[in-house]
Amino acid sequence: MKVKVLVILVLLLISPVSAETVYNLIDLGTLGGSDSIAYSISNNGQVVGWAKNPAGYERSVLFDPTGRGNNIDLGTLGGFDSHASSINNNGQIVGGAASAARVPRATLFDPTGGGKNIDLGTLGGSDSDSYSINDNGQIVGWALPAAVDPAVLFDPTGRGNNIDLGTLPGGRDSCALSINDNGQIVGWAHPAAGERAVLFDPTGKGNNIDLGTLGGFNSFASSINNKGQIVGHAWNTAGLARATLFDATGRGNNIDLGTLPGGFDSHASSINNNGQIVGYAQNATGNWRAILFDSTGGGANIDLNTLIDPTLGWFLDSAYSINDNGWIVGYGINPNGYGHAFLLTPEPATLLLLGLGAVILRRKR
Repeated sequence: MKVKVLVILVLLLISPVSAETVYNLIDLGTLGGSDSIAYSISNNGQVVGWAKNPAGYERSVLFDPTGRGNNIDLGTLGGFDSHASSINNNGQIVGGAASAARVPRATLFDPTGGGKNIDLGTLGGSDSDSYSINDNGQIVGWALPAAVDPAVLFDPTGRGNNIDLGTLPGGRDSCALSINDNGQIVGWAHPAAGERAVLFDPTGKGNNIDLGTLGGFNSFASSINNKGQIVGHAWNTAGLARATLFDATGRGNNIDLGTLPGGFDSHASSINNNGQIVGYAQNATGNWRAILFDSTGGGANIDLNTLIDPTLGWFLDSAYSINDNGWIVGYGINPNGYGHAFLLTPEPATLLLLGLGAVILRRKR
């Protein structure tokens, strides 16, 4: 009997179902208010975003990944609101916070919540914001000089030695959204007309690369991994915005990552170092769904709502970040109807079957 059970277990483990993945879902909660969103997760499982406090203000937060509610309010720069956009593998956190004068400023947050936040300054203007920090502590975003909003590589010391990354020929505004550990920076810029995904020249000398579109007018790059793979979205010839894996050379060999059956638009938010891509896409009814994209462009995109326990009563609207362990964070509607940050941790079906096999084997013994 023991032999039969072991044979069954082996057959289960090598069957096609073992390649499937399901996810455990954790509600990351808030800071005592109603809503929250998770924007970034490190390989250490640290999660940041924003959450409302009891007064209704949106505050940058380091979430308790266990879902037990021990979330840390990262504070502001003397104002009321703030948001955390990115956390690196060293636990450094960046985003934006309001000053005492209620002016939004790019911020390097004190991860302890002790309030020793650093104002990263501007380019001589009033406003700024930061969106990404790599493992070397390099920070990117945008800042105001006078009348334009250029992409910026910030001085992490807060001493103001910020670098204007420029835009595209004939354009004005730009924004840097992601920087990898090699110092490669992506985002968007306005050329003479439209909006285009850009690989920025990190020296600030203006040798920026227009990453093109899918035949349409606009595009937008949101994430770059350490292999130089870039994702975001681009317009196609039908005028639809589609999740895109960009050709980093700027030669236009961009890959349309598609959407869900019957849907129109989609967006890729994050790509990890294994090439896994997450974001959100419309389904046939026009509703947005959190998505794990088929990186080949073959269209085998997965609605993450189909990979969680349906009895949980959750609706996963958007996936914003995926780490190298395949953990995913984003925004969804919980069973109580509130928009909350979520964490998905993968649970291989092989482990489920192994556990089931072990139980059967113990019973037979």
